[in-house]
Amino acid sequence: VIAHVHFLKRWLVRAAPFASGKMPADRNQCAVGRRSSQAIALAGVAAVAGTASDMVPRGFALAPQVFRRLSLSQANALSPGQHSSRLVPIAESSVGVSAACLSSAAAAAVVASAVARQSSKRLGIGSVQRQRIAGVLACRSAATQAPVEEGEPQKKKEGEKKKKEGEISLDPPSGTRDFFPEEMRQQRWLFDKFREVATSYNFQEYDAPVLEKVELYERKAGEEITEQMYNFIDKEGAKVTLRPEMTPSLARMVLQLMRSETGDIAATLPLKWYSIPQCWRFETTQRGRKREHYQWNMDMVGVQGIVAEAELLSAVVAFFESVGITSKEVGLKVNSRKVLGAVLEKAGVPGAKFAETCVIIDKLDKIGAEAVEKELTQKVGLAAEVGRRIVQATTAKTLEEFAELAGVGESEEVQEMRKLFELAEDYGIADWLQFDASVVRGLAYYTGVVFEGFDKAGVLRAICGGGRYDRLLSLYGSKKEVPCVGFGFGDCVIIELLKEKKVLPEFPATVDYVVAAYNEEMLGKAMRVARLLRQAGKSVDVLPEVAKKVKKAFKYADRVGAERIAFVAPDEWDNGLVRIKDLRSDIAEDLKQQDVPIGDLANIDRYFSKGQVAKAEAAAGEAATS
Repeated sequence: VIAHVHFLKRWLVRAAPFASGKMPADRNQCAVGRRSSQAIALAGVAAVAGTASDMVPRGFALAPQVFRRLSLSQANALSPGQHSSRLVPIAESSVGVSAACLSSAAAAAVVASAVARQSSKRLGIGSVQRQRIAGVLACRSAATQAPVEEGEPQKKKEGEKKKKEGEISLDPPSGTRDFFPEEMRQQRWLFDKFREVATSYNFQEYDAPVLEKVELYERKAGEEITEQMYNFIDKEGAKVTLRPEMTPSLARMVLQLMRSETGDIAATLPLKWYSIPQCWRFETTQRGRKREHYQWNMDMVGVQGIVAEAELLSAVVAFFESVGITSKEVGLKVNSRKVLGAVLEKAGVPGAKFAETCVIIDKLDKIGAEAVEKELTQKVGLAAEVGRRIVQATTAKTLEEFAELAGVGESEEVQEMRKLFELAEDYGIADWLQFDASVVRGLAYYTGVVFEGFDKAGVLRAICGGGRYDRLLSLYGSKKEVPCVGFGFGDCVIIELLKEKKVLPEFPATVDYVVAAYNEEMLGKAMRVARLLRQAGKSVDVLPEVAKKVKKAFKYADRVGAERIAFVAPDEWDNGLVRIKDLRSDIAEDLKQQDVPIGDLANIDRYFSKGQVAKAEAAAGEAATS
């Protein structure tokens, strides 16, 4: 233990920010404080999924995913020596890390946490800080522990590593994804769902460059987004960034439609636009959150009333229903910054500090009530009692309770919120909505109603979010305040949700036809048949080799998911025919195969239509009776 004290002292400096409360070690995101030895080991196990630069926050963020799979009573019953054997299968399925990594990481985490606990006691550190520091050390130890094959010396592994140093890594950059064909089919299905819902609400699709000017996002209200940009100076000296979100791009485009002399928008209002852009943020990756993601946005410009919010909330519900999610599984937390604004105004918060105050309150789930109160006092300048009262008011679960705690009564802002819930009742989506005063959203430009989709099981973080942002265009030079409201919906988290609820469909490869040539002489004829079928609107795969053996052609057709197979053989071709067989339909075997005239391939479906099959079955029946 003494031998590790100097090592611990060096790491105490790095661990100090986390130990002082800047990490979510004892609130909703992390259960480290419940029982140090178990939870710390879990943090270490989870940390192997991270890199050296972000292993600590990622380890703490992923730890609860593993911890939830193991009840507290089970965890308390485990001895340190049992961690590896019991936690490895749970952690492996939760964070997707190989068993070899997890086994060594879990063992390393137990050792590191034990050393940290004992050494910390000698330095006189309190129990809560000791748990946090031990977690940091566990994460470090776990993340740097290389998996070693059983019975294989460590030196051999090190030699192999040196040998491969010059090789190019085949992994995509941290936090990004490759999309293989199966993943692309899944993505296209999801995007089609987004588009179907948006078009059913008469929204028009738009897009903008993935590269934007940095100044578009510099709003100086303490938002995390300004620290998460992939920004750089281009070869012309311009400060640019990969877009971290789409709303400022939308605002820029809307301003292009504005008449400079009057401030009026030269387009039919309201504008109802949607997009599915790729967005980039350099942040800690975790389940449902990457450094790049696609985000479905729906925005309405030019509607002042609460009807716009009701319409967008309905669109969110329509999407969930279209993919098999119910209100028992997902809910929408709703609040209003207008109501919060009335509270802050009564508390004496200057209007200029409103946006910054909202950004701080949005950190409640991340840093805890005590830390939020401290920031309100230090950064906004509120009295400690005022900060405490504001945080207490955000714990209200009903609009009535919030109005009473905040002392705003039946103000105009409260009445507007009541109207929204009444519209939701009429719309038939009231069972999805619930008031939550703690929801304020972390972006400074929101001005009115804000909302977040959440997983009622508590496994995933915010699924979607949005709200009203009436003053954003004014920040970019608009002469008039333009009412706007919208939401964003990330692709990563919704896929995780669908997997969690077991409603994500499978996406096998499919093709309408495989065309197979009997021999080399028939290959050109097979290509002609493929062209005719494609002109008829069919997807066609030409078997690149001859198929004298029919079994070979059938095997290939089954592998690529073909609905039908077309055999191009000399006997049928000489008679102007192509033999086509249906591989998937549930019809009688003798009706699945048809000889179709080459000149009539444009009408191929007619030969396999229900009417044609019924006619053939009737003719067969008459022949049998006669």
